[in-house]
Amino acid sequence: MSVSAFSAPAPVARRVRAYFAPVNRATQAPVLFDPAQHGNFPLDTPPAPWLSLGHIQNFARKPAGKTSPISAGIPASPLEQVRESLGAQVGFQFLSWTKLTMALSTGSQHMNVLATSAAGAHPMATGAQAPGAIAAQPGSTAMSIALAPFASSIFAPGQLVAVDLDYTGQTGFVGSPIAGAYLRQPLADVDYLRRITFNVALVSQVGSAGLTLAEPLPCGAPAAGAKVQAVSGFVDREGGSFFQEWSALFVTEGTQGERIFFHYPRLQPATGAEESAQPLAAKSHGKLERIALSAQFIALPVTDPLDGEKVVCYRTFLPARNALV
Repeated sequence: MSVSAFSAPAPVARRVRAYFAPVNRATQAPVLFDPAQHGNFPLDTPPAPWLSLGHIQNFARKPAGKTSPISAGIPASPLEQVRESLGAQVGFQFLSWTKLTMALSTGSQHMNVLATSAAGAHPMATGAQAPGAIAAQPGSTAMSIALAPFASSIFAPGQLVAVDLDYTGQTGFVGSPIAGAYLRQPLADVDYLRRITFNVALVSQVGSAGLTLAEPLPCGAPAAGAKVQAVSGFVDREGGSFFQEWSALFVTEGTQGERIFFHYPRLQPATGAEESAQPLAAKSHGKLERIALSAQFIALPVTDPLDGEKVVCYRTFLPARNALV
């Protein structure tokens, strides 16, 4: 039986989807995307450890490397060219405000605002000191937090919680498996790891045995000795010396089923926190605007083990079925 083939036009797509995965900061090991194994993954359920950040808009990438010709002869004429520098930039807007989109769109450290009910607590721009954390019990998973009897009453459905260990004076990159800060000297804040952890999720149900979460904890099941604290919001700061670093994957799906992947093994923010106001409708009492998070990144190089070349981005095209090549 013959196969009907067609000549594929340029891909036509509606939107770009973004996926990010944490770089191991201690070893500088990125997360690599293998198109041979995962090129056809369901876009709503990416392969671990990729985290979906949904659709983005105004996606634009720009090469920042430079090449230079090598000339010889009289008159001088180019014989070949060499690459003087390697670099790339990428920018876009996130269409939602979440912990991860805020962290990725800021050039520095991103933190959880730990909920507090203490009257007269010393005010801090990153949130006042919170009440003591509640220990997670053995048997906790990425979707449920086991708590001691009666401890669940402290929490409520619809509340955000951070789950991580007590801070005990560590320095260097802190937060595992997602680094949230770099400390040069020990601190006195026992809650610091829960302030900077990415292990945050929404509580959907509260029962006598613990909490059921609406989504899995990004860092997985709580480590032994982890504790839980309520979170009222998120805060980041303009300035500081810490830079986020993530592996990124941007996917465009064409109307014929073809896919274009842009895989950046290492991305760091190239600017500070920035928002853009996008008009939606004009009202008599003022215009209605969407406040979108703008993100600009610089790509850092990795060494491809295939041949030892340094690269900043991999572009992959998976043709539609039966398309001529």
